[in-house]
Amino acid sequence: MIIANYIKKPSPFVKPLVYLGKIKPSYIGEEMREKIEYALVKLFLYLAKVTPKSFMYGFIKGLALLVYQVDKKRRILTIKNLTMAYPEKSIEEVAILSKKVYVELSKTITEILLMLVDRFDIDESIVNFEEAKEKLNKLVSSSPKGIVVVTAHFSNWELAAHFLAKHGLPMLAVGRKGNNTYIDKEITLPFRRKYGNKPTTKHKAMLAMAKRLKNAQAVGLLIDQKSGDLNSVKVDFFGVPAETTLSVALLKSKFDPMIVPIFIARQESGKYKMIINEPLEYESDDKEDELASMTQEYTTAVEDIIRQYPSQWFWMHNRWRI
Repeated sequence: MIIANYIKKPSPFVKPLVYLGKIKPSYIGEEMREKIEYALVKLFLYLAKVTPKSFMYGFIKGLALLVYQVDKKRRILTIKNLTMAYPEKSIEEVAILSKKVYVELSKTITEILLMLVDRFDIDESIVNFEEAKEKLNKLVSSSPKGIVVVTAHFSNWELAAHFLAKHGLPMLAVGRKGNNTYIDKEITLPFRRKYGNKPTTKHKAMLAMAKRLKNAQAVGLLIDQKSGDLNSVKVDFFGVPAETTLSVALLKSKFDPMIVPIFIARQESGKYKMIINEPLEYESDDKEDELASMTQEYTTAVEDIIRQYPSQWFWMHNRWRI
């Protein structure tokens, strides 16, 4: 997901522009909406190309904090999610953390814009570059049945995907189809394919994933968003049941690939640490409960990294359908 995914009705990052420009979305046709959104993204890309990086960080941060104030519904959802996940935190602590979530997301958006205009050095941004490359090489050389990368909408997940592909682990990246045809075709898809990743939509995913794993290749799945289809199960996520996709467990059961949680975490310096965990293994005699238990294990890996860096997850998503 890049900035294009935030520019959709009722996107929290377009609302300030809508308000400031006094555009009323209900009066705009679908094609006109797409063209306006595309023009806005092109404007952001132009600014990312010609202005100092410090300006872009400051500008997007300011916009994010404006959205925090203006978009009451999204702000309240963020605070509700944080309060539920961290019942031990005071109201004041949750309020501070909720703002940090928006600030961290603004950094991610800024850096994706800079990546799109080739002003962000992927390799130079990784503090454990050599260690990460060594782990990747080891994974690739010891995965005769393919790899499923389990990750989340955490920190700069697009940077992580680019780094992995650039250094030997290109993936089939499964995601939803974008809301804007122009943005998808001209910006999002070329960006995601840059180093060899292959984006695909969810309704085409299962057959494509099976083909990749049969050829001992890699698949990348973000498993932290709500799942409402038949292939899902409720598992514990921050102490609350959350509907979660069974896709990873089903792939493991059928093709026996390596299941590897991989994340990227922003450090205080502004650079990143690639976190490549050991492959997850699960054994159980209870076949009836096996898929749910496997999914719980994968979800726990996601929760663990979020707890280490709580401000870097996408808390404004209605994960628990509250």
